[in-house]
Amino acid sequence: MMKKRLIGILSAAMLVFSVVGCGSKPTANQTKDNISKSNVSEVKTLTYGSACDYSRINPALDEHAEIHKIIFSGLTKHDENSKVIPDLAESWTYDKKNLMYTFKLRKNVKWHDGKDFTADDVKFTIEAIKNPKNNSEIATNYEEIKKVEVVDKNTVKIYLSKPCTPILDYLSVGMIPKHLLDGKDITKNSFNQHPIGTGSYKLDKWEMGQYISLKANKDYYNGRPKIDKVVFKIVEDEKARALQLKSGELDLAQLEPHDMNSFGNDKNIKLYREKTADYRGIMYNFRNPIFKDVDLRKALTYAIDKKKIVDKVLTGMGQVAYSPLQMGNYSNKNVEKYKYNPKKAKELLNKAGWKVGKDGIREKNGKRLSFKITCFEGDPVRTNIANVITQYFKDVNVDAKVEVVPKGSVKWDKLEGFLIGWGSPFDPDDHTYKVFHSQQIESGVNLNAYSNKKVDELLEKARTSEDDNIRKKYYKEFQQEFSNDPPFSLIAYIDAVYGANKNIIGIKDTVLGHHGVGFLWNVEEWDIK
Repeated sequence: MMKKRLIGILSAAMLVFSVVGCGSKPTANQTKDNISKSNVSEVKTLTYGSACDYSRINPALDEHAEIHKIIFSGLTKHDENSKVIPDLAESWTYDKKNLMYTFKLRKNVKWHDGKDFTADDVKFTIEAIKNPKNNSEIATNYEEIKKVEVVDKNTVKIYLSKPCTPILDYLSVGMIPKHLLDGKDITKNSFNQHPIGTGSYKLDKWEMGQYISLKANKDYYNGRPKIDKVVFKIVEDEKARALQLKSGELDLAQLEPHDMNSFGNDKNIKLYREKTADYRGIMYNFRNPIFKDVDLRKALTYAIDKKKIVDKVLTGMGQVAYSPLQMGNYSNKNVEKYKYNPKKAKELLNKAGWKVGKDGIREKNGKRLSFKITCFEGDPVRTNIANVITQYFKDVNVDAKVEVVPKGSVKWDKLEGFLIGWGSPFDPDDHTYKVFHSQQIESGVNLNAYSNKKVDELLEKARTSEDDNIRKKYYKEFQQEFSNDPPFSLIAYIDAVYGANKNIIGIKDTVLGHHGVGFLWNVEEWDIK
């Protein structure tokens, strides 16, 4: 049950109490008789079951972190319709002739340590992201930024080397403070474990591997959040998250599709089924010569019954995938969708020279058609998808085995196949240019070394075109070429399921991103009734 938490006694016991969730009751040592009325205050606490553990929190370095948007804020942000709106920037203008954006910043914005947020912080953040020494995961998004100029405390100009339509989306990245990080190695600085932002919540306490406790920023420029504390309790195991949500230890958690039914009659939990830009597929490593054969990749894609995977593995929580851009107005629904066709798969394998050997597995030039599909630990849905796919491959005489490894242990250049997941929740440039353009092979984002000159050209034109109709044309052509020369066997678009205590109010639907990130996008507006 959602309740207002009683705290005020400065003891370790009370800290534990704040972590276990809004449904917790006072322990034997916290009865009404021994809590002094003078020390009692009412605190609203939301305990979120985080599937992601954190070793550092820094939006200039890493993406896909739900917590970034709460602690930090950007020049822009997205509303519930995925439209770019002002945040730290009150307004902006664009000088098309000089490829220059001028941003007017909010006045009197404070960092969590009380220092003023200024244009110097904007310049510092963008330059930190672009600095190759920092190896930022998002550096590709800012390639076209040529120079950042501080005009005055509340005005900053950003010059581009060529047009970059998605730049306003990318400037939603959380700003980081120059006064704490200037002249330091931001990849190793203790700031990453003691983050200071301008967002709606600020760090209260962090117990590595256990929880991250945030408290409302009373000086937040959009007004103090209604919920006093948000606790990210680290629960990586999906079964444990479901059990703790049911018991009241958690107030909010993302659920796996097969866990939905267990909450069907639970009157205390409300389920939210959200559309996402998240897809799953088999990524083939082009460093392995066998995957350079387009007929092989097409055959493997035809061999998979994607509809059955959506229905059985995802229990209907998704749709069959055919393009990396299924959201918005850029999707090309006329491309080849590679519907399940094992007969055609066998024909293409024969055409490619892969003949069935004595052991029932295809071979060519003495080499068996055998490879691994790697999955990360802690993601049973991906592993289940991969296991089903190996059975479909077996039906067309291909030997594939599933390998489950710890996160962080993968050497991308050594992989054979991988159960990949990406997505573009906002601008279609996101997770297309940096994932499929050949220039991004060295940066480490084009993980499978895919190289297609036509894809490169189309993505560059789409990224730098300012006319939306022209961009649509290029992105639809890109999807056609993607279908003609598939780097992945796309399987499914994933719906995200969240379970929330019924007493949480203010949750608004929006399109979520990769891994279902974005559910907490307006948490500062939430309340507990």
